[in-house]
Amino acid sequence: MSRQRARQPRRQSSDSPAAIGQRIELNLERLAHDGRGIGRWQGRTVFVEGGLPGERVQARVVRARSKLIEARQEQLLQVSPERLQPRCEHAELCGGCSLQHMPHSSQLAIKQQTLAQQLQHFAGVQPDQWAAPLEGPAYGYRQRTRVSVRWQPKRNELEVGFRQRASSDLVQVHECPVLIPALQTVIAELPALLRSLADPRSLGHVELIGGEQPALVLRHTSALCESDLQLLDGFTQQHGLACWLQPGEVESLHCVTPGAAEPSYRLPDQDLQLSFGPGDFTQVNAAVNQAMVNQALDWLALQPGESVLDLFSGVGNFALAMARQGAAVTGIEGSELMVARAQQNARDNKLDALHFLAADLSNPLILPAAAPAFTAALLDPPRDGAQQLVLDLAELGVKRILYISCNPATLARDAGILATKGYSLVKAGVMDMFPQTSHVEAMALFRKH
Repeated sequence: MSRQRARQPRRQSSDSPAAIGQRIELNLERLAHDGRGIGRWQGRTVFVEGGLPGERVQARVVRARSKLIEARQEQLLQVSPERLQPRCEHAELCGGCSLQHMPHSSQLAIKQQTLAQQLQHFAGVQPDQWAAPLEGPAYGYRQRTRVSVRWQPKRNELEVGFRQRASSDLVQVHECPVLIPALQTVIAELPALLRSLADPRSLGHVELIGGEQPALVLRHTSALCESDLQLLDGFTQQHGLACWLQPGEVESLHCVTPGAAEPSYRLPDQDLQLSFGPGDFTQVNAAVNQAMVNQALDWLALQPGESVLDLFSGVGNFALAMARQGAAVTGIEGSELMVARAQQNARDNKLDALHFLAADLSNPLILPAAAPAFTAALLDPPRDGAQQLVLDLAELGVKRILYISCNPATLARDAGILATKGYSLVKAGVMDMFPQTSHVEAMALFRKH
């Protein structure tokens, strides 16, 4: 009778991808542009969330391909001397701030490096001059946030918080140190308020807005009873907020606080105050926004009476500041409602050298027949950039183009287009609008040869 050989455990081939959920150990050597640590394991490149160069970590695989692994740090086996204790107790789970374990100076260096790499990779260009990063407070800066609300029927509980990292689940938060102090107090007490309402299952998200006229915006799907309205009124009065309700589509948004004005913010260096609706886009970081406006004015160096285009002009953040400097500004925005707000802001600030109009800026730019010859343009597009617009501006022969970007990859793509049209990248630099996150905002000045 022959004896069967004992079955040996199957060894994983070095060519096989790691398994999802597998724990691996590795040394981290450098940082990726989004702040993840990079190391090698069995010949593969591994990106480890929460890791720093010089550390040895045990990490759990969350995504794997043949030559690339993404993992999340679970245990530090050797700690970098640069590592900081995150200020927020929710930092490990919350998807909002991924860089709290890293010194702020290192965060800025990564963002500047990211911008430089993207410009080189996509456009083959570098600026004649790098500007120092624009920065403000590392914490306590954010003056707007959206809080998610979700009813959990199995636990018969209302969850209140932010999305978890790489998940649709919520982190139920009790603090958020990146919020301005006034909103930190609100967010600590908000969950108890919402759970005390008569039908928490009907609640949607909550938006908190700071600034000159702070507000709380509650999205809900069924009518609120009188006791709910009294609770909301007491809470918002206690925290100095106007209460806005949105029972349906955005058109249903309305304020229930008697005599309350719309939210607004100031640009003190230009002596401007700008109002906006709770659903309008505005910058969340007041200090960096002011520094950004100042730098834009400095780089453009507009002369009195010079005609300038402001594209994606919003509520007039740049347009009013340029007009205050003496420029003749034409602002273009896709939303007619935002155009109306910008016009009202111009009137409220007693500025008349401005003209605003609504147009879809994803299409070729068509200017009114009576439009002047523009010598300068400022554009602040969404994440997908402004590929068509930079072609249009080049065709118009605009001499100076200031590009505000929230995505270095599309900025670099558009920089490459401008380079082929005879423009030089004169200056560029990052703006730390979102400290503790890997989000990169940038400013770039192009000049026609």
